[in-house]
Amino acid sequence: MSLDQPLAPPPADGLGFTSSWPVRAADVDPDNRLRLDGAARYLQDIAWENLQSTFFASTDPFWVVRRTVVDVLRPVVWPDVVELRRWCSGMSTRWTNMRVSINSPGGGLIESEGFWINISEKTGLPTRISDEGLGYLAQTTDQHRLRWRPWLAEPPPPESERDTTFWLRATDIDQFNHLNNAAYWHAIEERLLDLPKLVAVPHRAVLEYIAPIFPRESVSIRTRLEGGDGRTGTPTLKLWYVVDNDVRAVARVAPLTDSTD
Repeated sequence: MSLDQPLAPPPADGLGFTSSWPVRAADVDPDNRLRLDGAARYLQDIAWENLQSTFFASTDPFWVVRRTVVDVLRPVVWPDVVELRRWCSGMSTRWTNMRVSINSPGGGLIESEGFWINISEKTGLPTRISDEGLGYLAQTTDQHRLRWRPWLAEPPPPESERDTTFWLRATDIDQFNHLNNAAYWHAIEERLLDLPKLVAVPHRAVLEYIAPIFPRESVSIRTRLEGGDGRTGTPTLKLWYVVDNDVRAVARVAPLTDSTD
């Protein structure tokens, strides 16, 4: 799969892990739209539930996400309920693509895929998934040669007065003393306030995590718009998370070229 290709379809026979819960009021914008950071938290939550409901909690307990893809086909709107289904759509011996479909009875539909890496508790490095884990993941995919390839390799624009500060809050830091992966989406939502035409159409948001952001670091957000200014056209938004000229993460939000669902 590449940047503009459709996400993998769901597996046959209803396979996959499912869960549901009400849309949280703290996760929506003034128009009651489920924000991207809220959707990212839901992806974390179902991943945790999936882990705890299986042997993974003892055999392969530590995972980090390297890339998250979120396709907003129809927005989820509060009040409603999200119904989530999670399954493996591609795998290797150390990492896996995990698809999550988020539906709501009110008509919302968000499709997502995360590139998850199995991490050794002892070394902190990628490690082989257990035999039990590999067997579980293989139930829903025949793609067993998954490789990492960055989608967002474009270098950032030069430092300028248009850069904005991304303030880190104590509540954004996770148990690994890193910026929680859902908190990165706050900067994207901040920029989307000025891009109503982009939010109004089906769109794909991609976020790639390159290196951790730690507490008290000074983070700058550099942005570039392509194809419009958000009011006279539907643009593509690109963001770089920069610490001392070191790019820690890259994001892109663009209209979906094929929004068939």
